[in-house]
Amino acid sequence: MNLRGRNKVSPEFSMSSMTDIVFLLLVFFLLTSPAITPEALDLILPKAKGKSSNVQNISVSITNKLQYYIDDERISQSRLESTLVSRLQGQNEPTIILRAEEGVPIEKAVGVMDIANRNKYKVILAVKPD
Repeated sequence: MNLRGRNKVSPEFSMSSMTDIVFLLLVFFLLTSPAITPEALDLILPKAKGKSSNVQNISVSITNKLQYYIDDERISQSRLESTLVSRLQGQNEPTIILRAEEGVPIEKAVGVMDIANRNKYKVILAVKPD
């Protein structure tokens, strides 16, 4: 009785199980990737070295066309402070993630930082890793 012949696995069987695993992983990553930053706009951010925190209460984005967004909602510059105050009211350590697209005048980003400073909010400047 030859036992070595019974324990062999055909190459077709091992490759099919591997493709099943790869397919399941692909589906998993496709389903979970939008959950990572669901309310972020697609901006070209300036590059910088270092790491940023994952703490995020609210995101303020400024596009090249000087359009302001809070999370994914477009908002006028005049309503920015009042909207931030109402949304961050009652939160412990309120934090603003500032996402200014490359080419936005520095005065616009400083304006958002000034709003945060007046209301004692923490500001994290979002950049693309270098």
